[in-house]
Amino acid sequence: MSRNKDLAGKVALITGGSSGIGKATAKKFAKEGCDVVLSARNIDKLEEARIEISGEVGDADIVTIPTDIRDEEQVERMVEKCVNDMGRLDVLVNNAGIIRYGELENFSSKDFKDVMETNVYGTFFTTKAALPHLKGSEGNLIFIGSFDANNPRSFNPIYCSSKWWVKGFAHSVESIVGKHGVAVTLINPSEVRTDIPDKDGVSYKEIYEKGDVSEPDEVAEAILFAAKQSKTTTVSQLDIYRRNKLSDFF
Repeated sequence: MSRNKDLAGKVALITGGSSGIGKATAKKFAKEGCDVVLSARNIDKLEEARIEISGEVGDADIVTIPTDIRDEEQVERMVEKCVNDMGRLDVLVNNAGIIRYGELENFSSKDFKDVMETNVYGTFFTTKAALPHLKGSEGNLIFIGSFDANNPRSFNPIYCSSKWWVKGFAHSVESIVGKHGVAVTLINPSEVRTDIPDKDGVSYKEIYEKGDVSEPDEVAEAILFAAKQSKTTTVSQLDIYRRNKLSDFF
C-alpha cells in the first residue's frame, strides 16, 4: 500500500481498540498509512484485532499495548511505551468506555464505580498522559461521547452523567490546548451495532439489523474525518444519530 496518504507516517493510539468502534477506526487509520497502537484490557481480543487488521492494510504497523485505563500507572506506561516504540504520537482516540443499567435506587456501588473509573478516570488519565506528546506533534485529541452527552436519560443516568462529563472535559480541554496547535474533537454517536449490551444484556449487534442504526465503520469514518483536518482547523463536535432518532422524543 502506498503511504501517500494524509496520515502516512503518523501514529494513532486508540483505547478500547480490540472491537467495535475502536477496531473499525484502527482499520481506517491503517489504510491511510497511519501506524496504530491498540489498547484494551483483553489481551486475546487485542491480538485477534491486530492479526485481522494487519491482514487487511498492507504496510502500516499495528501494535498492541494491553492496558487497564482505570489504573493511572498503567496508562502512563502505555503512553510512554507508545512513544518510545513508535517514535511519536499524533492522534489519541479516547474510545474505551462501558455502560451499566439499573434503577437509580438499586444501582450498585460497584457498577457506579466501574462506569466512573472507566469513562471518567480513564479518559482523564489517558488525556493527561498524552497531551505533552500531542502538543509536540500538534496532533489530534478525539473523544467518543454519546447521544447521552446531550440529553437526560431516565433509564441509565449514571452512564449518561459520565458522558456529560466527557463532553464538558473535551470542550474545556479544547479551550486550553488549541493555542498549542492541538485539535480536539468530541464525537457523539447514538446507537451503534457493537457488542455493547443493552439494559437486557443483549448486544446492539444482535438487536439491530444492518441499516437500522449506525455501524462502527460510520463512526470510524467521522473519527478519520476529524483527524485529517488541516493544521488550522478542528472539528469541535460531531453528532452522529440514526435518521429517526429524534422522533423518539418529539
